[in-house]
Amino acid sequence: AQHAGPPDGGWGWMIVAGCFLVTICTRAVTRCISIFFVEFQTYFGQDYARTAWIHSIVDCATMLCAPLGSLISNHVSCQVGIMLGGLLASTGLILSSFATSLEHLYLSLGVLTGLGFALCYSPAIAMVGKYFNKRKALAYGIAMSGSGIGTFILAPVVQLLIEQFSWRGALLILGGFVLNLCVCGALMRPIALKEDCKTAPEFLEQDYIPKAQKRDLKRTSICSPLIKVWSHECLCYCSWKEYDFLLMPGFMVLAVSVLFMAYGCSPLFVYLVPYALSVGVSHHQAAFLMSILGVIDITGNITFGWLTDRRCLKKHRHFCYLFAVGMDGLCCLFLPVLQNFPLLMPFSFTFGYFDGAYVTLIPVITADVVGTSSLSSALGVVYFLHAIPYLVSPPVAGWLVDTTGSYTASFLLCGFSMIFSSTLLCFANLAKKIRRTHLLSLTNDTGTKQHIWTNGAIAYSVTAEFDQKDVEFLAVDTNSYSKR
Repeated sequence: AQHAGPPDGGWGWMIVAGCFLVTICTRAVTRCISIFFVEFQTYFGQDYARTAWIHSIVDCATMLCAPLGSLISNHVSCQVGIMLGGLLASTGLILSSFATSLEHLYLSLGVLTGLGFALCYSPAIAMVGKYFNKRKALAYGIAMSGSGIGTFILAPVVQLLIEQFSWRGALLILGGFVLNLCVCGALMRPIALKEDCKTAPEFLEQDYIPKAQKRDLKRTSICSPLIKVWSHECLCYCSWKEYDFLLMPGFMVLAVSVLFMAYGCSPLFVYLVPYALSVGVSHHQAAFLMSILGVIDITGNITFGWLTDRRCLKKHRHFCYLFAVGMDGLCCLFLPVLQNFPLLMPFSFTFGYFDGAYVTLIPVITADVVGTSSLSSALGVVYFLHAIPYLVSPPVAGWLVDTTGSYTASFLLCGFSMIFSSTLLCFANLAKKIRRTHLLSLTNDTGTKQHIWTNGAIAYSVTAEFDQKDVEFLAVDTNSYSKR
């Protein structure tokens, strides 16, 4: 059945539950790989930089292949994509338990497991956006809290498994646990929305559609499988329309901001446990720091999701997002002076809370920028942009640790990167607000408005400088002016 809009409930809560489990099996498991860091380094006798590549490749493959997950979800089935991803991720973890070198782990734990996570992560998140509108931020807060809950539970469990069964046995058990992604995939029932199923008349005038088939196409939606009747040009055009948001100024700014944010956040999850061990914290206390970070992450997910759904903050989601990113950057700047367990605990609380906050808002902000119909593709691109920073930042941080003999330079670089990400987005939003205020003052001036709308060339040059929402506003104002 086709829905006029997102149902904001019903089976949507099962979608939230499925996405919750997906984030546990993907992001929480990825974070817990840092607990294996010292074990890998000791067993294979390698330095920080080479060992850090394992975590980097997992994160990079997860984000780099995110558009592939969106593609399979859009053109085959979200259920098929997530189930396939679960099988690949489980296979990668099981093969990793038999590793004899770091290169083996690069391929099995890094590439294969990361690819499996990629096929699951972005399609599951996009499905939540399909089912919710009014309570979208809250739904995302609950769904994304799986990362925090999973980290809280898995961090001490993984440490216990390593002690009892060695790192090989722990990876083997994690491989079986990750098979639960196949169950999550079965919950992802697709939904048809009117905004997704645009009618075909805009294509009927194109020469590449045979005239004999136009009558049938008028009764057919673009989301139907028209591959047999469309030519290559038509399919290319539709593929471009699916990614036309890439040229939106708002999305471009968000993309650049995400690059710096991703560079800053990744090394901390790799080096928090090794840093804690280097300042004299015990293995169990170091794992407990990851658990604290995870459980407070949940609070950030849910409370920020609920708060930004309130009427007073709904219009200011972008500023809530950049505030959370900036606070995490400040936490990283202070981390080098925290050199015992009692001081590291407040850090885990603060960093975990704001990490959960901005992670929840990433899909919400993306949906606000590109719209629900393009959300799956846009999320694939956004998570794709995480790939290079996730690949580069942990080895760079490890190289700085090997070179300087301390973690200070690594953590400072992470902090400044996240603060720059927040500042960039802040200035972009302020510039947009100033431009829109100037537009309103222009349209309120009767003489100026008459001058603009009586000259088509000038009208075109003015509207070309504004984004889509501004163009729509000007178009409405033009109609009302012409009637007067």
